Amino acid sequence: MQVAAISEVTRPTGVGGSGYLALMDLAYLRAHPEHLPTFLTHQRIRETPVAGGDSCAASRLTLDDGHSVFTKTWPERAGRPVPAGFFDTEAAGLRWLREAGALAVPEVVVALPELLALDWVDPGEPTPGAAERFGRELADTHRAGAAGFGAAWPGFIGTLPQDNTPDDGPWPDWFARRRLLPYLRMSVDGGALDGADAALVEQVVARVGEFGGDEPPARVHGDLWPGNLLWGADDRVWLVDPAAHGGHRETDLAQLALFGGPPHHDRIMAGYREAWPLADGWPERVPLHQLHLLLVHTALFGGAYRDAVVGAARTALRGVGRATVDG
Repeated sequence: MQVAAISEVTRPTGVGGSGYLALMDLAYLRAHPEHLPTFLTHQRIRETPVAGGDSCAASRLTLDDGHSVFTKTWPERAGRPVPAGFFDTEAAGLRWLREAGALAVPEVVVALPELLALDWVDPGEPTPGAAERFGRELADTHRAGAAGFGAAWPGFIGTLPQDNTPDDGPWPDWFARRRLLPYLRMSVDGGALDGADAALVEQVVARVGEFGGDEPPARVHGDLWPGNLLWGADDRVWLVDPAAHGGHRETDLAQLALFGGPPHHDRIMAGYREAWPLADGWPERVPLHQLHLLLVHTALFGGAYRDAVVGAARTALRGVGRATVDG
């Protein structure tokens, strides 16, 4: 096997003693992203497994020039090939968030059907200063807006498809049709929620227009639970693993408060509200916005998240009458 080299320095491939592969440095990788699988197959790059989330296998690749990249690949699972467009969708979302020019978002180095490679971010410790800066940058990214609800690319959240069909709204109708009902149906079909649970969530859906807070579509991350914040050694907060689309900015903020919230959550919110104050009644709408990601969890992981869904739905219904007053 032979891969055309763009570098003057080459090394034997080791395949039958013939053929040469270029040094795989960052410049070569940017110019020839399609060659990365070949280098991995022939173990030409130092690969170190790292934590990568629930759905993908992740590694740190150390290139010949000492530069590192983070890669995600679809694990080999019987009967479960990588969904079409899975990594392209994540790459499109990362690029779109970077275009806002505010948040720290890793650069996409390689996006292929079978893998994604991003610029490596050295991890650091959470600090109040980084949290406040992140809050302001998140507000600026949201304010960059979107052409409509949804996106120009197909959607995924975790391993589940997410309907990103462009939609002019209004937001409550779009949120109910595209973000709540599909995952409620999946959760019921999968046995995570029963008929009474579904009826409770359907009450929220029926009253979604009563919560107020409607706004034009914001540029949202879409899966902003605390695990998708990467605290960097550069004292910035980096965003990873997006389900990016045009949505409601309060959805990102509500998701951020789930599962105990991130370090220095109060400073993130202070920075955000300083940069872009939230609409009246926003605290009462938090459980409504959280229902989306919680339903995704029951659809993906089963009944372990059933109580969280039921609790959010009940709290949302108690607050619906107060969500239009000053928050």
